[in-house]
Amino acid sequence: MIRIPPQRGGWLEVICGPMFSGKSEEMIRRLRRAEIAGQRVVIFKPRIDDRYDAADVVSHAGARMRAVPVSSVSELVARAPGFEVVGIDEVQFFDPSVAEAALELADRGARVIAAGLDQDFRRLPFGPMPELLSHAEFVDKLQAVCHRCGGPATTTQRLVDGRPAPYSGETVLVGAAEQYEARCRGCHERGADAALVAA
Repeated sequence: MIRIPPQRGGWLEVICGPMFSGKSEEMIRRLRRAEIAGQRVVIFKPRIDDRYDAADVVSHAGARMRAVPVSSVSELVARAPGFEVVGIDEVQFFDPSVAEAALELADRGARVIAAGLDQDFRRLPFGPMPELLSHAEFVDKLQAVCHRCGGPATTTQRLVDGRPAPYSGETVLVGAAEQYEARCRGCHERGADAALVAA
C-alpha cells in the first residue's frame, strides 16, 4: 500500500487494535522517526495510565518515550501549540471531545497520531475511537496473538479471577497482563451479567 501524506497542512493517523498488539510501540517508532527528521514532537498520555511509568509512554514490550501526562483534553490542547507532530496514547481513555481536538490540531497543520483500543472488553466501540477512525487520513488496525489458540487476535478479554469479567462491568479499568488477554473472535467469551454472577 502506498501512502501519500498531504502536501500541505496536517493530518490524522489512528493506530488501533487490541491490547498487546504493539500500538504504543508503533506510535513511538513513528515519533522517533519524526524526531530524527528534526521535527518538534510531543506525546500525550492520560494521567490515569500509570501502569509502567507515571511520565513515560511504555509499550508492553518495553519501548519507552518521554510523555506529557494530562488530565483533560483541554490541558492537551493548551500544551500542544508549537509541536509539528502530536502523539496521543491510550486515546480511548479521553472524553469524546478528544476527536474534535485532534481534528483542530490537524487543521492547524500538525500531524496527529492517536493510538488506542478500538473495542472495549465487550467488543463494543470504545469511547471516541469511532469518530477518530472515521476522520483519519490513515488507519492501521494491528493484531495481537490470541492467548488461547495462538491465532490473530483482534479483541481484548478482561479477566476477573481467571474468568471473563461481567458484561456490565466498568468500561475503563487500567490494567495489563494480570487482567487482560488478547483473544481472537472465536476465543473471546462474553462475561455473565453481574446480577447473574452474584446469584
